[in-house]
Amino acid sequence: MNRRNFLAGLGSAPFLTGMAGAVNAQGRPGQKQELARTAREVWEAWKSAYLQPDGRVVDRLQSNASHSEGQGYGMVLATEFEDHDALRRIFDWTEAHLAIRGDALLAWRYLPESDDRVPDRNNASDGDLFYAWALARASRRFSEPGYLSRATDIAGDLAEKCIRPSPAAGNEMVFLPAEHGFVDDEGVVLNPSYLMPLAMRELGTATGVDDLALAARSGEALTMRLALDGPVPDWIRITEEGISEAEGFSANAGYEAMRVPLFLVWSGLQSHPAVQQMMRIYERAVRPGAPVPTRIAPASSEVLEASNDAGYRAVAGLVSCAGRVGQIGADMPPFDPSQPYYPATLQMFAMIAANEVSPECVPV
Repeated sequence: MNRRNFLAGLGSAPFLTGMAGAVNAQGRPGQKQELARTAREVWEAWKSAYLQPDGRVVDRLQSNASHSEGQGYGMVLATEFEDHDALRRIFDWTEAHLAIRGDALLAWRYLPESDDRVPDRNNASDGDLFYAWALARASRRFSEPGYLSRATDIAGDLAEKCIRPSPAAGNEMVFLPAEHGFVDDEGVVLNPSYLMPLAMRELGTATGVDDLALAARSGEALTMRLALDGPVPDWIRITEEGISEAEGFSANAGYEAMRVPLFLVWSGLQSHPAVQQMMRIYERAVRPGAPVPTRIAPASSEVLEASNDAGYRAVAGLVSCAGRVGQIGADMPPFDPSQPYYPATLQMFAMIAANEVSPECVPV
């Protein structure tokens, strides 16, 4: 059994069927086959709900738009499930419709119902990161060196245009949300959820772009400082004077920031203070049948908004399990393909993170 292969994952089946009892890598052959079959059904359900035949990942809540983030997320999933056909379709669509900037990066949004379908050619650094990370992984998984060549080009431009020294600490690097619009003479505006340490380190190693690993290390330190005062917020501003709220951006720990503890757990950083902060909030607020917190006031940890979508409950289950030493089994619901694209994709990521780095947190 290859632990990195989610298709033979540790207890994947409960996400779709709700069946009790995770099976580990020493389970009977019949059990392994059943888990592989049911995990494949989860992936097929995600594809059917959110991936068009032409390779476009659709966010129906955002006017059926597509984003470089969603295309990158879809490619990570396709690689994880060893679905080369899906990966190739997503890649081909993205190259045709978003790789139009004149550099290696992607335009961040495609609007199918607009006369100008790509009205803004600015990039989104998290979309570029996941897209390039997926290509680097796919190059190994499918023995396609061309994927790594494309990933290397993206990584180089991403480092050149979206990584720079922090205004507050010259020995640290910041990961800008995009090439344009987040830097002025006094400081920078950042989105901490754009940092994915595992992706940055793996991509940096695969491509030789060392600045990605440096930015990952600085990002871990930054989120550690932010978590000292509460859950990590969606957006912040950094100047020479330090960290403050970013005017015009969300200062709450909301739908974007919930990715911070998820990505840290996936990166093997379960004891990180940002994970511990959210673990405490989830343990206080998450109850059977009650909606899961999705927007929180960092200073008071007051829950401002909550949701019943299965994906958010899956993230809460993973964080609550991974952040507590000795806990066995995460409280994750069955996968629900009727939920919006975003929580559904976070649920898939929570499943993969449990399989790759926290096998004790497969659901029971």
